[in-house]
Parts: sequence; C-alpha cells; structure tokens
Amino acid sequence: MSPARAPRPRRVEVTAHAKLNLGLAVGPLRADGFHDLVTVFQSISLADTLVAERTAGAFSLQVRHEEAAVRGAQGAAARADVPEGGGNLVLRAARLVKERLGLAGGARFRLVKRIPARAGMGGGSADAAAALAAMLVLHGVRLPLAQRLSLAAELGSDVSFALVGGTAIGTGRGEKLQVVRLAAPLRAIVAVPQWRISSRSAFQRIDQVKYGLTRWKATLRFAASLGRKRVTASRALRLGNTFEAVLGHHRQDFDALCARLRAVGLAEPHLTGSGSGVFGVLPKGAVVVETTGRFNGREPLYVVRSVGKGLRLQVQP
Repeated sequence: MSPARAPRPRRVEVTAHAKLNLGLAVGPLRADGFHDLVTVFQSISLADTLVAERTAGAFSLQVRHEEAAVRGAQGAAARADVPEGGGNLVLRAARLVKERLGLAGGARFRLVKRIPARAGMGGGSADAAAALAAMLVLHGVRLPLAQRLSLAAELGSDVSFALVGGTAIGTGRGEKLQVVRLAAPLRAIVAVPQWRISSRSAFQRIDQVKYGLTRWKATLRFAASLGRKRVTASRALRLGNTFEAVLGHHRQDFDALCARLRAVGLAEPHLTGSGSGVFGVLPKGAVVVETTGRFNGREPLYVVRSVGKGLRLQVQP
C-alpha cells in the first residue's frame, strides 16, 4: 500500500458503536471453512470509547468497564470475557496496521467498555475498527475505503461493518456490504442473559443439519429484494436468525426470555448475531421506563436506537 499523508494529531477519541443483526441467515459451508451469510446489520447507540495516543515505544491497553444497562448489570464473569492483553482486538488491529503500512512507534490505548461481551452485539469488532481508524489518523494516513475494508476483513467478519456502520446488507461471510437506508428510526431493548453461546460450536451444530440449497437460493433472492428499497425493521426481521435453531439446552431459556419480552410489548424478539443477546423492537409511542419497569427478569436491559455511523472520531491536534 502507498497511502497518502495528512497532519498527525497527538490524540484521537473514537466512539465505537455496537450493532444488531436484524436478520441473520446462515448458508452452506464454503471451501475456505467459512459459511455464506445473509444478514441485515444495524448500528445502534450503545457504544464503547477508545482513546489513542501515539508513543515512541510499544502498544499498551487499559480497559475500564462502565455499566450501560438501564436495569440490571453485567457480572464480573462477563467483564472477564474482555481480554486486556495481546488477545484484545484493539491491539491486534493496531499491530496489523503498523505491519501492513510500515509505521514507526506504537500507541497507548484506553478503552471504556460498555458493550457487553459475547452478546452478539459486535463489541470486539467495533473496538477493532476503532483502533484501525485511530491508527490511520494518528499517523496521518489516508487510505481508500476499499483498502480500509480489506484490513478490517483480516480482523474478523463483522469488523468491516463496524468500520462503515449505519444500515447494511452483509453477504459472503458478512464482509461484503451493501449500504442501504433504514426506512424509519428504530428503538429496541436488548436483554443479555447469563448464559453465553460459543459461535464455533453453533456453526458446528449448523453443519450437522442437512442444508436445502433451494431454501438458500430463496434467502438470497429475499436479500436482493431488500436492497432495492429502504429497509424496514419488520421486513428485515423476516430473515429470522439461523442460530436460534441450534441453541441446544439453551432453547428453553431463549423461548422463556422471548415470551417475557413480548409480555411487555416488544415486537418479534430475536437473537442478534450468534447470541446471547436477545432484542425486541419498541413499538412507536412506547414509554421506555414503563416497558423496562414491567419486565419480569434479572437480565441486564439495554435501551438502544438506530444510528447512521459505526465510528465517530474526535481529534486533538
């Protein structure tokens, strides 16, 4: 890559938004070991904050957890799901950018974590996209979108969307994006249960189910029709979520949680991503405080709305 150069600021702060999968259909296993997907991504207001400063030495990361649930709270076990060492996607993204672009020095990162981990809301992907964007800004590097997306895809299937944000139809393994418009603003409540789902195990269970090629072709046709007009949440929800069919012993817990979300007036609850977060759409005119107050359960609840970007950057010279 031969990037263009711009002024180099001292510090950058990135707001990294979570996402919902309004619909998610998993297709056949590909020769490269990934699955074909069709999904409707939606950026939401819940966000982490990443502050990055250039340093002459190595990379470092500090993580602080800040509770964002309007009711309930994530426990210590959930916070432990966020690594602070080299396994964190922030550091992986920073090192990838440095290596690919031949940049000098390192960076000091401070991450305020609000998006619950392993909840299907793309928190790790959002943080990786934030680190990627921050590194480019700190070093005054201007890359075309296609090259930024290529870097993002090396970090994970959802990182490309986290970089772009808004509303998009994802295909391939989720990294091929068609940006679309949401027909109307969306409000939702996300409940995050104690139980967690291993994405790898869920994909393995999907592989054990005989796949109908005819059904997958119909899914692709439906996705193509979504891209021809503004997307409504109700239409995107018709995709369903394939992961709901392979929940195993968590299926009963999922069904019970959906029933409790419906009982307070939330429409069509579904998993987001591979879970375990379950969201329901708030009807127009619904009062959030009343809705959350009537919810019968101990799961943390997050009230979110649709937003038009994945990242928001504030630069300090």
